[in-house]
Amino acid sequence: MAGLFGLFDYTKEGPGIRKDAPKKKAFFVFFETYFRNFFKFFSINLVYLLLSAPILTYGMTAAGITNVTRNIARDKHSFGLSDFFETIRKNWKQSLAVGVINTIITVLLGFAIWFYNESYVQTEQILSFVGLVISWSFLAVFAMMNFYIYTLMITFDFSVKMLYKNSFKFVFVNLWRNLLCGIILLAVYAIYVVIALLFNDLRVVVIELIIAAATLPAFRYLLVQFFTFGSIKKHIIDPYYEQHPDADIEKRRDLGLEVPEDDEYDDMSWE
Repeated sequence: MAGLFGLFDYTKEGPGIRKDAPKKKAFFVFFETYFRNFFKFFSINLVYLLLSAPILTYGMTAAGITNVTRNIARDKHSFGLSDFFETIRKNWKQSLAVGVINTIITVLLGFAIWFYNESYVQTEQILSFVGLVISWSFLAVFAMMNFYIYTLMITFDFSVKMLYKNSFKFVFVNLWRNLLCGIILLAVYAIYVVIALLFNDLRVVVIELIIAAATLPAFRYLLVQFFTFGSIKKHIIDPYYEQHPDADIEKRRDLGLEVPEDDEYDDMSWE
C-alpha cells in the first residue's frame, strides 16, 4: 500500500480544475459527472451485476465500483474496468469477508423484521411493535454504514473491525447527509416500482430491469461519494495533514485535495 491511504499509487493524470473556476452546485456537478462518464459506467454496471450474482462476491464488486466512482467523483481519471478489477485484486480478502458479514447481517435483520411484523399482526402486542421498530432502525443504520465501509476499505489500511467501527461513527457524524442520500435513493427505486405497477405490463417491467441494470449501480455509488467523501476528508484526512503538512504532496494532488503552493516545495523531493 503506497503512501498513507492506499489510493496514492495511481500515476494517472486527470483533467484537473482551474483554481479560479467558479464552483457549481453539487446537484449539477453530480449529473454532469454521471452523464459524462455514462458509457464507462454502462460496462461497469453490467460486470458489477454479473459478478454480484453469487451474492457472497458482492463485497468484492462493491469495492471495485467504489474505487471507480470515488476517483471520478474527485474529478480524477479512471480506466474503468481495469481499475475495477485491480481494486478487487488488491482487496479481495477483506472485501470478501465484508461481503459475507454483510450478507449474514442482512439475513438476520430481514428475519427479525419478518418475525416481529408477523407477531404484531397476529397479537398487536406493544413488544412486537417495539421489536419491529428497533429492527427497522438497525437496518437503516446498517444501510448507511455501507455508504462508508467500502470507501474506507480502499482508502485506508483498516482492519475489518475498524471498518465497521468507523462506518458506524460516520452514520451519526454525517447523519443528515446520509438520510438525504438514502431518501434520494429510495425515491429513485420507488419510481421504478410505481411505473411497473401503473403499467402492469411484463414488457414494461423487462425494459425497466434492463434500464436499471445499465444505470443504477454506478448512480448509487457515485451519489454516495458525493454525500460522504467530504465527511471522510474532514474527520480523517484533514486532521492527518494538519499534523503532517509536508506529507504526500503529489499524492494529495492526485486525489484532488488542496496542497500548499508549489513554489514552497520546489526544492523538495517526495517518494
